[in-house]
Amino acid sequence: MADDPHPPTTASRPAAPGWQPPEHEVEPAYHPVQVNRPDGSWSVGRINAWWRPAGAQAWCRVRTLGRGGSAAWMPFDPDRLLLLPASGI
Repeated sequence: MADDPHPPTTASRPAAPGWQPPEHEVEPAYHPVQVNRPDGSWSVGRINAWWRPAGAQAWCRVRTLGRGGSAAWMPFDPDRLLLLPASGI
Protein backbone atom coordinates (compact mmCIF):
# COMPACT_ATOMS: atom_id res chain seq x y z
CA MET A 1 0.00 0.00 0.00
CA ALA A 2 3.05 2.29 0.00
CA ASP A 3 2.69 5.37 -2.17
CA ASP A 4 -1.07 4.88 -2.55
CA PRO A 5 -2.32 8.41 -3.34
CA HIS A 6 -5.64 7.84 -1.64
CA PRO A 7 -5.89 7.63 2.14
CA PRO A 8 -7.43 4.32 3.19
CA THR A 9 -9.81 5.80 5.75
CA THR A 10 -11.90 8.77 6.73
CA ALA A 11 -11.00 11.36 9.37
CA SER A 12 -12.82 9.35 12.03
CA ARG A 13 -10.49 6.32 11.75
CA PRO A 14 -6.69 5.99 11.66
CA ALA A 15 -4.86 4.93 8.51
CA ALA A 16 -4.12 1.24 8.01
CA PRO A 17 -0.86 0.22 9.71
CA GLY A 18 2.08 0.81 7.40
CA TRP A 19 0.13 3.06 5.02
CA GLN A 20 2.25 5.84 3.46
CA PRO A 21 1.33 8.72 1.13
CA PRO A 22 3.47 9.30 -1.98
CA GLU A 23 6.95 10.19 -0.63
CA HIS A 24 7.50 13.00 -3.14
CA GLU A 25 4.43 14.79 -1.71
CA VAL A 26 5.52 14.53 1.95
CA GLU A 27 6.87 17.66 3.70
CA PRO A 28 9.25 17.05 6.63
CA ALA A 29 8.28 18.84 9.84
CA TYR A 30 9.00 19.05 13.54
CA HIS A 31 6.07 20.31 15.55
CA PRO A 32 5.30 19.31 19.15
CA VAL A 33 1.70 18.31 19.86
CA GLN A 34 -0.52 16.85 22.51
CA VAL A 35 -2.50 13.87 21.24
CA ASN A 36 -5.98 13.12 22.57
CA ARG A 37 -6.10 9.32 22.67
CA PRO A 38 -9.29 7.31 22.10
CA ASP A 39 -9.46 6.55 25.86
CA GLY A 40 -9.61 10.31 26.62
CA SER A 41 -6.05 10.59 27.94
CA TRP A 42 -3.48 12.98 26.48
CA SER A 43 0.08 12.20 25.37
CA VAL A 44 2.90 14.43 24.22
CA GLY A 45 4.18 13.77 20.73
CA ARG A 46 5.36 15.43 17.58
CA ILE A 47 4.31 15.82 13.99
CA ASN A 48 7.31 14.87 11.86
CA ALA A 49 5.73 15.17 8.39
CA TRP A 50 2.75 16.64 6.55
CA TRP A 51 0.88 15.45 3.47
CA ARG A 52 -1.58 17.85 1.88
CA PRO A 53 -3.45 16.15 -0.97
CA ALA A 54 -5.01 18.55 -3.45
CA GLY A 55 -8.60 19.37 -2.51
CA ALA A 56 -8.57 17.16 0.59
CA GLN A 57 -7.88 17.32 4.31
CA ALA A 58 -4.23 17.56 5.45
CA TRP A 59 -2.66 14.44 6.97
CA CYS A 60 0.25 14.32 9.41
CA ARG A 61 2.66 11.66 10.63
CA VAL A 62 2.58 11.67 14.44
CA ARG A 63 4.83 9.91 16.92
CA THR A 64 3.81 9.90 20.58
CA LEU A 65 6.58 9.99 23.14
CA GLY A 66 7.06 7.75 26.15
CA ARG A 67 4.79 4.87 25.16
CA GLY A 68 6.99 3.18 22.60
CA GLY A 69 4.59 3.91 19.77
CA SER A 70 5.70 4.11 16.18
CA ALA A 71 4.89 7.02 13.89
CA ALA A 72 1.48 6.80 12.22
CA TRP A 73 -0.31 8.84 9.56
CA MET A 74 -3.63 10.42 10.52
CA PRO A 75 -5.86 13.17 9.22
CA PHE A 76 -5.10 16.44 11.01
CA ASP A 77 -7.93 16.98 13.47
CA PRO A 78 -7.60 19.98 15.84
CA ASP A 79 -9.92 18.24 18.32
CA ARG A 80 -7.45 15.35 18.52
CA LEU A 81 -4.11 17.10 18.00
CA LEU A 82 -3.26 20.24 19.97
CA LEU A 83 -0.34 22.10 18.38
CA LEU A 84 2.17 23.27 21.01
CA PRO A 85 4.62 26.18 20.70
CA ALA A 86 7.64 25.05 18.70
CA SER A 87 10.07 27.60 20.10
CA GLY A 88 10.73 30.21 22.80
CA ILE A 89 8.46 32.93 24.06
